[in-house]
Amino acid sequence: MPRRRLSPSLTLAAALTLSGGLAATLALTIAVGRLEYDNQSLAFERDVGIRVAALRQGMDQAAEVLNVTNQLFATGQPVTREQFHAFTTPLLERNPFILAFNFHRVVRDGERAAFEASLQRVRPGTVLTELQVDGKSQALVTAPRRPVYNVVDYLEPMRGNEAAFGLDVGANREVAHAVERARRSGHATATGLLRLAQDPGGKPSFDVVLPVYDGGGRLVGDTAAVVCVQTLVDTALARTGLLGERSILLHVYAGDRAVPARLVYTNHDAGRAASPPPAPRLAWLAAGYTGRALHGFTIGDQPWTVEALAAPRPWLADHLGSTLLLVGGMFATLLLAALVQAAGERSRKVHELVRERTADLKLSNQRLIDDVLARKRTEQALQESEQRFRRLAALSSDWYWEQDEHFRFVAVTGDFTGKSGIAVERVLGKTRWDLMPQLADSTFGTDHIAALHAHQPFKNLEYSIVDDHGAERWYCISGEPTFDAHGRFTGYRGTGSDITARKLTEQRVHHVAQHDVLTGLPNRSLLQDRLGQAVARADRSGRPVWVMLIDLDRFKYVNDSMGHKAGDVLLVTVAARLRAALRDTDTVARLSGDEFVVILAEENEALTPAIVQRVMDAVAQPIMLGGREFFVTCSVGVAAYPSDGTPADSLIEHADIAMYRAKKLGRNNFQFYTPAMNEESLERVRIESGLRNALERNEFVLHYQPQVDLQSGRIVGMEALIRWQHPELGMVPPGRFVGVAEDTGLIVPIGAWVMRTACAQNKAWQDAGLGKLRVAVNLSARQFGAADLLPGIEAALLDTGLAADCLELELTESLFMGDVTPAVELLHRMKALGVNLSIDDFGTGYSSFSYLSRFPIDVLKIDRSFVADITHDANDAAIVDSIIALAHNLRLSVIAEGVETAEQLEYLRRQGCDEMQGYYFSRPLPADAFEQLLREQALQETLAQAAAA
Repeated sequence: MPRRRLSPSLTLAAALTLSGGLAATLALTIAVGRLEYDNQSLAFERDVGIRVAALRQGMDQAAEVLNVTNQLFATGQPVTREQFHAFTTPLLERNPFILAFNFHRVVRDGERAAFEASLQRVRPGTVLTELQVDGKSQALVTAPRRPVYNVVDYLEPMRGNEAAFGLDVGANREVAHAVERARRSGHATATGLLRLAQDPGGKPSFDVVLPVYDGGGRLVGDTAAVVCVQTLVDTALARTGLLGERSILLHVYAGDRAVPARLVYTNHDAGRAASPPPAPRLAWLAAGYTGRALHGFTIGDQPWTVEALAAPRPWLADHLGSTLLLVGGMFATLLLAALVQAAGERSRKVHELVRERTADLKLSNQRLIDDVLARKRTEQALQESEQRFRRLAALSSDWYWEQDEHFRFVAVTGDFTGKSGIAVERVLGKTRWDLMPQLADSTFGTDHIAALHAHQPFKNLEYSIVDDHGAERWYCISGEPTFDAHGRFTGYRGTGSDITARKLTEQRVHHVAQHDVLTGLPNRSLLQDRLGQAVARADRSGRPVWVMLIDLDRFKYVNDSMGHKAGDVLLVTVAARLRAALRDTDTVARLSGDEFVVILAEENEALTPAIVQRVMDAVAQPIMLGGREFFVTCSVGVAAYPSDGTPADSLIEHADIAMYRAKKLGRNNFQFYTPAMNEESLERVRIESGLRNALERNEFVLHYQPQVDLQSGRIVGMEALIRWQHPELGMVPPGRFVGVAEDTGLIVPIGAWVMRTACAQNKAWQDAGLGKLRVAVNLSARQFGAADLLPGIEAALLDTGLAADCLELELTESLFMGDVTPAVELLHRMKALGVNLSIDDFGTGYSSFSYLSRFPIDVLKIDRSFVADITHDANDAAIVDSIIALAHNLRLSVIAEGVETAEQLEYLRRQGCDEMQGYYFSRPLPADAFEQLLREQALQETLAQAAAA
């Protein structure tokens, strides 16, 4: 039977497969394209927001820096040019976008001549000028006469800004309006764009101003910071790592609209700012993402507008996934349709030609279908694997490289240029040491080259190189050798990544780990390293090294009275003064708290005590804190190397010992370490160690010295005096341990124990019928400043049951002469408890009649230094007479201390002194001996009453 020729035609299955596949491919391509566009849009908005936030933060920082500078004048005290220079210099270093700091002073016309004379003392020939602008030209001319001028008086830095010195900015409406707005709002206000006298035709700049008032609230001028817009924006972007990033085209406008005439900054050709790209109806179908965003914000009442445009990118860079999906889908659809068509044709031919082989045809057809499905699954898996690889390669921060047998780069992929900052052409055909010659001169470099010649794999090799933009970049690479089928070496292949961000973070962490956060000085860790280097140089050169340990006197008073913020300002100021007073080769470090260490090495200048005195004089200069002028002195200990008794590893310890010796000698002096000081230090350590456990071990005892009424001869009170019964040292007098207790703060619990014990003992004697006595307890400086002083007094009286008028608290004048107002308030609150208050050692401290009249004092105690010579020294006798008369006129009682002879007693009685205490009557006695004395007095009084009856 002849075969019938089959006419070729597209089968229904093939047609359906082709149309369905193409439709699905098109739908998926559109969906993926839309998703790609949405992702690009979100990424663009996020990146724009980061940049706008960085710009806002940078401009806020400019206003904050001016607020900090304004605080220098806000105290109401005069500010010298030197103070203005010292204060603004660190700010200029930290904020490069600030071209200058100014203080504009308000000057009346009648003051003009005198003011110009003061300017000429700073810069000869200076007169008041103003800036005249005519179109694009400008000129400095002598300011005409007018009632009031607003003149640039203080200017930092002076170099490069001389033209602005003496400039009358009050004639500039922008500056005048900004000052008026700042005066009304009380906040820093920015001007519009200005022409600078010192930089005609320069970069766009503006002023941030803040008014300054005197103590009476009168406007005396304003502080201003001249800000360069371009440097400000570059600095803000650099701090976020976005300065060199060009995926977004950035334009900054001065004003609330994106007008080309107000363009002040762009990170590319400014011509694009005037022609924003059109947005098509279906933006996601465009040849590339063309996003545009406008953001506006106001800093110092001055509006700013930021325009951001997406940089043009190739089609495949943004639509790789959808393109691959379209091509792959069409290819798979055509292939599948062809397979289906072929299968249908074959089936028809087989059915027409061989009916009898239906079973075989069905089996072959089934196998064919299985083969088609297997091929489809294989192709699908291959397509998915390729897509995953391409996505991972695009998302990864690594790149892939290959080298030939001579270690020359032959291939670099994975967007190497974008990730490394180096053009591929610069790398191809060169070895790694051709690109980085210093590699062959370093130990790790020679080791790496040796490993390459040995055909060894390597991992995580880190090195730095300068990229095409001149910036240092750090890379980490790994590689392995490659061999052909015959085992012959053919080169290397591997991956690399940019680790610059990690390295910069490590460097910042290293700096923070070795420098004090507050002052920026080296900390203890870096100090030890510098000291080791200085000692090593001294051993080699034979020249001495001095270590100075500087401790600020009365720093705790500043912290307690002015707050920790003022204390931080004081520490930063002292650090700056120390650096200024010493050479660049000297090391100044902050050890801890208010302690600084200076390392001096003898080089061109011999080491003499004059250097130490120069440092002390620099620290002692007055400083304004919270509107008040403070004079802070320091105590300095010096240890020299090499010298007898000072090993290198004990220099700081010995300087510390010498410093404590200086403090012991009255502070505000310096002492050189001697071996004898070490014995005193060991004694102090032994005393301090014992004091910490003395209360728990009940080693303290109280002795009582009688206070006698000079008219009746009766014991009317006693002073409680502490003694320390040390298990090894025996009875330790107060002079050996009270000072240590003051320094360590242990005096507070010890003082509380003394008060409670003395109150309890007095109450016990009164309950025993020995009369109503007054017990006097000394208050230390630490106790007087403690927050729980009043509750502690109340608790002692309440727990012991002693009447408040039977307790007398003795205070020295120096406790409350630092800040009188809070001291007066505290004394009145103490007096309200009902206790008696006395001033101990009156006449030896900071006596002031005006203060004395304000204090609620009951008793004045004349110091023993005056009483000792009253019988043969007319001056001491006159002082004692005056104190007694003064006290009686103020209705105060008088107690004389240190009475040791009958002549002294008789003199005091004649002058009307009320009471006395001293060795003439009795030494301080233990409690049992004092009780026996009271009992003898009570017996004598009983016998006297019986005799009188």
